[in-house]
Amino acid sequence: MDLAFRRVVFAVAAIVLVIGAGAVYVTSVVRDTPPVPVAAVDGDLMFVDLADGRGRVEQARLADPAARSATPLTCRRVYRAGGTTVCLELAGPGPTYAAEVTRDGAVVRTVPLPGVPSRAKVSASGQVVTWTSFVTGDSYAVPGGFSTRTGYLDLRSGEVVESLEGFAAVIEDRPHGAQDVNYWGLTVAADDRTFYATLASGGYTWLVKGDLVERRLESLRRDAECPSLSPDGTKVAYKKRIGRLGPWELAVLDLETGEERRLPGTAGVDDQATWLDDERIAFAAVPKDAKLASIHVVPADGSAAAVLVIGEATSPSPS
Repeated sequence: MDLAFRRVVFAVAAIVLVIGAGAVYVTSVVRDTPPVPVAAVDGDLMFVDLADGRGRVEQARLADPAARSATPLTCRRVYRAGGTTVCLELAGPGPTYAAEVTRDGAVVRTVPLPGVPSRAKVSASGQVVTWTSFVTGDSYAVPGGFSTRTGYLDLRSGEVVESLEGFAAVIEDRPHGAQDVNYWGLTVAADDRTFYATLASGGYTWLVKGDLVERRLESLRRDAECPSLSPDGTKVAYKKRIGRLGPWELAVLDLETGEERRLPGTAGVDDQATWLDDERIAFAAVPKDAKLASIHVVPADGSAAAVLVIGEATSPSPS
């Protein structure tokens, strides 16, 4: 594949991601096997409601998903862990956006974002808050097109790193110095320094592993996007294309053995998955014949297909 074609592929992928960031999806979840009954799913979930278009954050018990309760938050993306909540929100005209970080109900930091919110995570300790947003005007793939900016806040030091683009990158055993680098989907391990993310360059994407302290990273494999690390740190879930240009579906990588398992019933996903525990994964995708995304849950071992649990909602997070 020549460089021009690879750039076109990357540009198309970026546009699809932007559509997903606005909570208007054009793909559909395809299920080839019967879904798991909703009653078999248990646990609490926080999410962004899409029904009225305002981005209200709600909570629900997955065993009784109809019993939804509202929170004071209004967000594009939301995530909670370790007592810390991050809300990627509309902050003013333009429009402008910000990451509002709260602990125990009190706002501790608000960080301006360079563009439209797309992804958000918090490390298990609650000390490292991460985000991805889409920006315009600095894309090397398409002049004037979209690119991504991924940064993080370390609550221990108060330091904000606006972009991973200054990190030293080694891709397929070679130092990578290309200018057309984009990162997204930053997920941080329990040690608050090891991380996984997506790096895109030259029309390709890689799952990368890095160190926030040493500010370096290296590729693990191609064609893996929006990683999410399991609570026990042994597996990474990410979206992966079906074929060269097909829709995405979720896959889980065992970091010790290198075994990759595709998850049934997840075709059409365009989201960064959320681990509810070490066995279950939540994600947002559009059901067949629907217009808005809904939240689904799928076993991480691939033993059953995904089941829809929260209708017209996105940005799932443990509550």
